[in-house]
Amino acid sequence: MRGKLMFLGGLAAGFVLGSRAGRQAYDELVQTAKKVKESPTVQEAAGVVQAQATKVYEQGKDKLSNTRLGDKLMHSEPGTEPVAVGTTSTNTSTSPTSGSTTGTF
Repeated sequence: MRGKLMFLGGLAAGFVLGSRAGRQAYDELVQTAKKVKESPTVQEAAGVVQAQATKVYEQGKDKLSNTRLGDKLMHSEPGTEPVAVGTTSTNTSTSPTSGSTTGTF
C-alpha cells in the first residue's frame, strides 16, 4: 500500500513539475513568435511576398481570361457564383417543408 502511495505521489509531483516546465516553454515560444512577427525584416519580407502573390494572381487571371475555360467562366449564367474547390455552395432552392417525408422506410 505504501509503495502505491509513493508511486502516485511521485506521479503527481512529476505531472505538476512537467506541466509548469511545459507552460514555461510554451510562454517562451509565444514570446519569441511575437518578436519574430513584429521584426521589421519579417514585416518587409511579408510585404514583398504579398506583392508577389498579388502579381502572380493578376497574371494568372489575365492568362485564364484568354482561354475557353476563362471565357466560359466570364459568361456563365447571371446570378451564379463560382465555388472554390473543396467548398460547397449554398443551396437557395426550396426544399420540402420540415416534417414531410418522401420515399418508404
